[in-house]
This record gives sequence, structure tokens and C-alpha cells, in this order.
Amino acid sequence: MATLLERAKSADALVIGGGPAGLAAATRLKRLGLAGVIVADRELEAGGVPRHCGHPPFGMREFGRVMTGPKYARRLVKVAKRAGVEFALGHSVVAIERGERLVAVCATSDGPVRISAKRIIIATGVRETPRSARLVTGDRPLGILNTGALQAYAYLKHLAPFRRPVIAGTELVALSSLLTCRKIGAQPVAMIEERERPTTRRPFMALPRLLGVPVRYGTTIADIKGRQRVEAVTLARADGTSEDVECDGVLFTGRFRPEASLARAAGLEIDTGTGGPTIDQFGRTSDARIFAAGNVLHPVETAGWSWQEGVRVADFVGADLFGWLPSAENAIRIIAGDGVRYVVPQRFVPSEGGLPHIQLRASDDISGALVARSGSEKVHTQTMRTGPERRILAPRNALRSANADVTFSFDGIQASKPQGGA
Repeated sequence: MATLLERAKSADALVIGGGPAGLAAATRLKRLGLAGVIVADRELEAGGVPRHCGHPPFGMREFGRVMTGPKYARRLVKVAKRAGVEFALGHSVVAIERGERLVAVCATSDGPVRISAKRIIIATGVRETPRSARLVTGDRPLGILNTGALQAYAYLKHLAPFRRPVIAGTELVALSSLLTCRKIGAQPVAMIEERERPTTRRPFMALPRLLGVPVRYGTTIADIKGRQRVEAVTLARADGTSEDVECDGVLFTGRFRPEASLARAAGLEIDTGTGGPTIDQFGRTSDARIFAAGNVLHPVETAGWSWQEGVRVADFVGADLFGWLPSAENAIRIIAGDGVRYVVPQRFVPSEGGLPHIQLRASDDISGALVARSGSEKVHTQTMRTGPERRILAPRNALRSANADVTFSFDGIQASKPQGGA
């Protein structure tokens, strides 16, 4: 521990979070020639969420092959260690002191540890919205989980927390949970979605049909019943009717939010749309010495996308330490307008380079023209049909001619029509 602390005092870069984005960033920083790079993670094993996902596909973008989540996570860690990255595991970063030098204050089983660094990358990922935040009433029996907890039970503890659950949500993570249920021998009695169509792309909904899981749209959980463990749920339909369905568990999936409590506590600017720290196209937060990458910026992208973003942001950190990055001053704002749920990055420094795309999400099922306006001038237009969790990419170069704040919005918005059955 003493050796680790001594090295940490002279670290060039500290990466907070040992998931795909954090490990990719740390590995890249070592390959750029930085002497001291440390990854701090509250878990005792690095790898992030993929450690809990015992199914494919992972690794195509990074390693050119299909892997299960745990194998992919181990490969990321192995590559990072080979590059010379140091790990501070079991270190929960509880504060970032932003003085003349950045200092991360960590809570560990051996007491507090302070790690100072010239630059910090926050890569703390996302978390699912729990039952409490969804305002679902009822008792508090055993068997109410989110997807992360289910995967930990299945792949880390080799336990089955239920056999006949109801699954709430139709994001990609909900489909992942179906595979996890199959792994533990559970057969969900229903998958429900409060919207009248799936959140994920409709062809993906072939999976619950193949697994014999009925999907009910326009349906919410109004009540959970059971004392010792879940016995039934009351499902409320959009037409005002309801029914009780027997089950032994409830799985709340999706509705991700960035794990941005550390960024918020550090006094960094937080975007109301994403819930994560605001950045410019180089990944710099409102403190230009602190960068961010991965799903702490946008709920939620794939592991491969987060890995790629970690590599790119590491390049920007390296350029900054070598004095090559443009000044963060005089940035224009990028604003989410009508029909746009959020936009990343939220600032643009007039210069070449940076993340190649502006990432956006629509606030609902939409068909129309996505338009970027700088003042009264249109600087970009693209026509599309999209949904609330679909990745939308606008080229960064579309902002090159902008000389004032840019607002992305949908013109001529129409609700997209459902296509086919579930």
C-alpha cells in the first residue's frame, strides 16, 4: 500500500472507474508514454458491468471476436496491466479536491487514501432507476431487483433470486435480462412496457417471443404484493383496467442515469438532459483538468462504444498534457431543443479535432428533420425517423461555421407509427 501511495503522488493521470471506458482510457494513456496512470475503482475486481454479463456479444470492436461479458472484462484488464497501468481497487473515490493540483480522496478498508494527479478522467458509468424512483407502491418483499443485481446473482454468486418474474421495460438491457433468466432457469411470466411500442428496435422483440415471454404494451406495475417475497403484481393498462398476475419476482430494467454523484460533489457543471457532467468536444468538463468518458456522459451506450470513447478522450488528455489541446475558453453552447432529449457534447470550441460526432437522443418516437441552428442560420439538417433510445449522430464538422450557440431540434415533428407486431 505504501508503494502504491508513493507512486500515486506523482501520477500523470487518474482514471476513476474500471469499466470499458476507463480501462480503454488508461491503456491508451500508457501507450502514449505517460509515466504514471492509475485506475481507481470501488470494486475489488476491475472490468465494470460486463463482468456480470455472462452472454455475448462483447469484444467485436475491440478484439475482433465475439466474447461473453466476463471474458471480455478479463481481457480488458489483462491488456491494461500489460501496458503498465496501475490499479487501486477497493478504492471508492468520495471527493475530488480541485486545488492547484487535483486530489482524489478515496475510502478504503484500510482508511482514507489521497491520490493526486495532473489530470483526471471520470468514467463512473451509469445506474438503473430503482423501484423507489419509479414510485411503485406496495410491500417490500424479497424478489425485487434491477438488472445489475440479477446479473450479479446469476454470474457472480450463481444464485437464482426468482423463477417466474415480471420484467418491466423493453430497452436492450431488458432483452439481456431475458438471457440471464434463461441462464438461471427462470421463465418470466410477462414483459411490460408503459409505452404503446417497444423502446428498443422492434425486430429485437423477436427474442421474448422466441423464449415464450408475453409482452404487454401500455401497461405499468401499479402494486407489488407479498410479505416475505413477491407473490403477485397488479398491472394497470392504459385503458384504465387492471389485473393481478401471480409471480415470484419483479425486475426493473433500464431508465439509466449517469453515476455522476462524484462529478456533482466536485462542483462540476451537470447537464439537465443527461444527468452527467457537461463536456466540450475534447471531453473536458467545466474544470478543464477533469475529463469524462463513457456512460457517465450519456445513458446509455454499448460497452464497445464506451471503450472507443475512452480511447479518444485519452488522446485528448495526452494532447493536453503535452500542450497541444486548444484552449477551453470561448466555447459556444450546444443546446437540446424541441424533440431532443439530450445532446453530447454540450460545448464546442471553434477548432479542428475532437469527438467526431454530436450524440443526441429524441425525446419520443419522432419522424422529421433534425435541424441545427446557430442564431437564425441553419448549419445542419438531416431527416430521420427515430425513437427515444436510438443513437443519433450529427457530424461535428456541421458546427464549423457556427459563430453563436447552436440548438438542435426537430422541425415538423410527427409521431412515428408502430410497425408490425411485437
